[in-house]
Amino acid sequence: MRRNFILFASGSLIAIALLHLVWRPAVWLLLPLLPLILLGLYDMFQQQHALKRNFPLFGRGRWIMEWFRPFIRQYLLESDTDGAPINRMFRSIVYQRAKGARETVPFGTQLDTYRNGYEWIGHSLSALDVAELDIDMRVLVGGPACRQPYSASVFNISAMSFGALSCNAILALNGGAKAGGFYHNTGEGGISRYHLEPGGDLVWQVGTGYFGCRDEAGHFSPEAFREKARLPAVKMIEIKLSQGAKPGHGGILPADKNSPEIAAIRGVVPGTPVISPSAHSAFSTPLGLLDFVQQLRDLSDGKPVGIKLAIGRRSEFIAICKAMVSSGITPDFITVDGGEGGTGAAPLEYANSVGTPLREALAFVDDCLTGFGVRQDIRIIASGKMISAFHLVKNLALGADICNSARGMMLALGCIQSLTCNSNACPTGVATQDPRLYRGLVVGDKVRRVAKFHEKTLHATAEIISSAGLCHTRELTRTHIYRRINQESVRRYDQVFPYVEPGSLLSSEPPERFRLDLEEASPESFMPDKCLTRINRHASEVTAGDTGSESALERV
Repeated sequence: MRRNFILFASGSLIAIALLHLVWRPAVWLLLPLLPLILLGLYDMFQQQHALKRNFPLFGRGRWIMEWFRPFIRQYLLESDTDGAPINRMFRSIVYQRAKGARETVPFGTQLDTYRNGYEWIGHSLSALDVAELDIDMRVLVGGPACRQPYSASVFNISAMSFGALSCNAILALNGGAKAGGFYHNTGEGGISRYHLEPGGDLVWQVGTGYFGCRDEAGHFSPEAFREKARLPAVKMIEIKLSQGAKPGHGGILPADKNSPEIAAIRGVVPGTPVISPSAHSAFSTPLGLLDFVQQLRDLSDGKPVGIKLAIGRRSEFIAICKAMVSSGITPDFITVDGGEGGTGAAPLEYANSVGTPLREALAFVDDCLTGFGVRQDIRIIASGKMISAFHLVKNLALGADICNSARGMMLALGCIQSLTCNSNACPTGVATQDPRLYRGLVVGDKVRRVAKFHEKTLHATAEIISSAGLCHTRELTRTHIYRRINQESVRRYDQVFPYVEPGSLLSSEPPERFRLDLEEASPESFMPDKCLTRINRHASEVTAGDTGSESALERV
């Protein structure tokens, strides 16, 4: 309490005074003591914090421990299978692969293989020799209307903007993509010189802010887009509708990261927070979206154009599929971002509780495209917490053709998961615009690590599928992955996520689980045509002749 602080302060001063009588250098003890006393007096009279006011000086111990808490937990208390959002086991495998260090583990798995939700791939007695496989597995992206199809690696760098990441981080990522032969998604912050200098392949993401292709009013500019889309480095264009970490919420660039250089690239005012609009202004309906896809394809001389979204209300994606069928326009790829997606800055509620998790979203998108008969023209890219080769394998088996990783690539750059991405104080120089911090990230070294992480992860992926008797990830199906549902039941993915028949969503008798969403969906609107709900018959039935003010349904 305050009394204890007063006793401490006065007692210390008296003790130094008495000690000074017999030992004159004791006066130097006032140098550390007086600032502490003054700080305690400030705490006693300030009005913002009750704890400091009631416990002057000593109450600050709480803030000191709060500051140390993440480091103590991560370095002293956390086990290999603990830690969020990425546990130590997966962080370690990234570091080991990026450095080319030993990546095997001793004494068996640390996972509880009998817990609910545990997943594995079924191996084959006809396993193949991985040396006979083409480790550089690639997928051709480009539908019938695409004039410049792109051969993509099955593992690539997910969307992270210059602004969210430092210039050195962008240089290293793109250099790694160049060295390893895979693509680098720019994120919605536009194309900077750091994306172009190393020469790696780019997927240019166009978000709701149209950064790099906007006019003075912040609307889409076809002329500005055409100029950049025709750059040789730009291999594909991705229209971002939403992202998993904050779906339905625009991107966020904190003011302290919005440097003059970044502001010039984005076409905004420096030193201000940049929050992208929640929705696009270039279109407002599913049919309008597909017209925009075709417009970008034409402006880019026929390069692959796709969309990225997190799945929210299912009928809205079905509305896009209906628009594909009615217009005859299809995107060349669809990036499905899981609700567990990462970001540099997001409101807590959005990060935790908005958006469909990746596995359910991925299976749904694959089923919809198959059911509407357009799957063969569209590649599906999965994005959301891709760290290990098994993460790739199970998402490819579920319906993806390609996988993207953001946090895995950040770890390969040297990220230590300090969880300071939104503070501009990233200690490893990855997610900061502070030159005192990002100069510590040595680009040449990190280029090698990013390329090595990609190479080793692909090799591990090839080993897994060869153990299942497969030659390429395109041969993976939902029949290959198993999940423990409970202590009495194990199911294959095709039982957890049943396949649909090609074209079945166009028939008069679609699968029951899609019927309500099909009725709600309209190619004329993203919003449901009418909000439908099925209520149990006896609960919605109004008693005949009931003339009271309260209906039978209301009483139920």
